[in-house]
Amino acid sequence: MSDNSTVIAFEKEGHLARVFLNRPEKSNAMSPEFWPQIKSAFETIGGDKEVRAVVVAGRGKNFSAGLDLVASAGAFSGTVGSAELDTLFHTIVEMQESFHAIEECKKPVIAAVHGACIGGGLDLIAACDVRLCSRDARFSLREARVGMIADLGSLNRLPAIIGKGHTRELAFTGRDIDAERALRIGLVNDVYEDQESLMKAAQELAEEMAAAAPLAVQGAKEVMNYSEGKSMRDGLLYAAARSGLILKSGDLMEAMAAFMQKRKPEFKGK
Repeated sequence: MSDNSTVIAFEKEGHLARVFLNRPEKSNAMSPEFWPQIKSAFETIGGDKEVRAVVVAGRGKNFSAGLDLVASAGAFSGTVGSAELDTLFHTIVEMQESFHAIEECKKPVIAAVHGACIGGGLDLIAACDVRLCSRDARFSLREARVGMIADLGSLNRLPAIIGKGHTRELAFTGRDIDAERALRIGLVNDVYEDQESLMKAAQELAEEMAAAAPLAVQGAKEVMNYSEGKSMRDGLLYAAARSGLILKSGDLMEAMAAFMQKRKPEFKGK
């Protein structure tokens, strides 16, 4: 099953979903249409009980060139007054919600990055659970070089992924980093030779996640998301409560039966 929108293409195959940034002629730059479409795609995936893992990638030569400044110029132009600034504030908040939808999606999300991943592209992958890239990938928190502050998640999410020092360096310089440095600082989990091998690896990882017990995988994501910024005690209490909800699940019984019978379990998410 597939659904091709103007700037987002969505495919579903069995327990897997693939979301493509689908504006290759513009290096998948994020136009005003992008934000509601990416949000809608992940809300749909989150509510689809058949989907157990998601891969996000870009079509064409690049993952994403970030915000389309030309197409989005209307949001940043005009006279400056309280009403205009209030409108701009709420516009930015709405854009942030699109990436919250990725982070808060119940299903694990894998970003498969090739070519340029700039500005908003980095904001997007920071909201994903796992990041993989090809050797030609380059990453940049570019906003400081165009007179902007990254306000869609990188400044908030990246410190927990790559540490404060690396995040501040990228934010204060706007410099590009290559795939090898991205791997070294923990921005990506693995680097692959080309886009074909990258997509194959992302597919295999998604299939491995989908083969695990979905209630356990989704519960683990909820626990980790909840625990960020909380005390250890608060996080552990939530983990105990969340774990207790699935300890009598059919999937756990299936895992035990499969172990005894020396076969692979077939999880139903029940």
